[in-house]
Amino acid sequence: MDQSILEIALLEAKEKMHKVIMHTQSEFSNFRTGRASPALVERLTVEYYGTELPLVQLAGFSIPEARVLVVTPYDKGALGAIEKAIQGSDLGINPSNDGVVIRLNFPALTEERRKDIVKQVRQKAEDGKVAVRNQRRASRAELEQAEKRHDINQDLLERGEKELDKLTAESIAEIDRMLDTKEKELMEV
Repeated sequence: MDQSILEIALLEAKEKMHKVIMHTQSEFSNFRTGRASPALVERLTVEYYGTELPLVQLAGFSIPEARVLVVTPYDKGALGAIEKAIQGSDLGINPSNDGVVIRLNFPALTEERRKDIVKQVRQKAEDGKVAVRNQRRASRAELEQAEKRHDINQDLLERGEKELDKLTAESIAEIDRMLDTKEKELMEV
């Protein structure tokens, strides 16, 4: 009977659940809160000399005011391509180009739009919770297989299942905390 098999399985489950939490967090950062944030545009792909590149590789970002994001291209020749990529995105913001930088003015969100975004954020949170539960199911199946092969005994299997349930509960609680924070941020006027 090898307890290290149990420890390895639990460690892998913990790492995978942590990755789900980090992915959910990055999904949340894609939602606009009425404030300017580089996270809203840095993943936009820009066609630059025939190559698709993320905007973060082509420009720097600054936030001079709460609702203004300034995009400063490293190469002035990329200005038009960056502007075109922002206009073609689903941000719904019209960039203003002064020949040196691009300014994005984020309008205040309407109450209806805020509620719509909260629904989308809740869906992303639910997707994250489902992924955590799927990881628990996969890890539990791994442990059950190890028990069938007699690599671990029934006691270790039960202890592993309790630990998995605890990890799952902690991960889901973390996603719920992130969701609460994001909802408050979105509903703040």
